[in-house]
Amino acid sequence: MRSLRIATLACAIVTTLRAAPTLAAVYSFVDKEGVLHLTNISDDPRSRPYPLEGKENTFTWRDDLGKMQKVHRTDVTRYDDLIIEAARYYSLPPALVKAVIAVESSFEAAAVSHAGAQGLMQLIPSTARAMHVIEPFDCRDNVYGGARYLRVMANHFDGNVRLTVAAYNAGPKNVENAGGAVPAIDETQRYVRRVLALYRHYLSTWKAGAR
Repeated sequence: MRSLRIATLACAIVTTLRAAPTLAAVYSFVDKEGVLHLTNISDDPRSRPYPLEGKENTFTWRDDLGKMQKVHRTDVTRYDDLIIEAARYYSLPPALVKAVIAVESSFEAAAVSHAGAQGLMQLIPSTARAMHVIEPFDCRDNVYGGARYLRVMANHFDGNVRLTVAAYNAGPKNVENAGGAVPAIDETQRYVRRVLALYRHYLSTWKAGAR
């Protein structure tokens, strides 16, 4: 997981900071510029445990390795209409787009990674430009841009969902260099497992018309 910087933006109706999916513990620290960072790694001496929401606001699921994971429920349906609209426009399963958003930003429209990825679908500036995204923190612009990039990756890898997700995280060249397999990159391996597990979860729980 990348640490996320939380910015104050009109699109992000955020009153409580939330943990990203699959985290057993979350830590926070404030940098010298006064920016709050959330991370699952406590190796920074400034890090302190960050309180999570109660169990009633979470659901659990089992990943590809059989390990139980947890994701917070709060506001996970906030963008459903937008997700369905963008996914259908690019002929994608809405459940896949939603799973990518859940893992990328935990539905935080103002999320910014240390690598500079922005918004709900964590688009890096070069990808955002290539996908014709003008304002990455505009929810609609970001989700349409991220869905378009997923479509490009899906076309490139003949509709293979696993490779599409891997390429979204690691880039198509890394997938190609791995011989058309998920690259042997720990972050990418974890990312693919998380996205696909949540994809299955949303497929099984979302109403049939939104899959």
